[in-house]
Amino acid sequence: MTVLEKSTYRVRVTGRVQGVCFRDWTKNQACRLQISGWVRNRRDGTVEALISGSPENIQEMLNVFEVGPSAAHVTSIRLKSCDPPLDRGFKQLVTA
Repeated sequence: MTVLEKSTYRVRVTGRVQGVCFRDWTKNQACRLQISGWVRNRRDGTVEALISGSPENIQEMLNVFEVGPSAAHVTSIRLKSCDPPLDRGFKQLVTA
């Protein structure tokens, strides 16, 4: 998965991604990479995130999403470019 020029994406991660600390792990990775946005569980069992930052850091975030935390098993990642968040920083949202 390659980021070209847009640096804000809505990402949907599927697989064994709930109940494995995926949201906490995502927040830690985002803070490490200076990425703004949010992460939340979806009722369908996926994890959804909005990530915004430099193209290089977004690419790195997408690379680490492919692996996930140690207890996770990621089977697919879908992304869609979107507008950046209004706030800086990264937070966890309630399940949608």
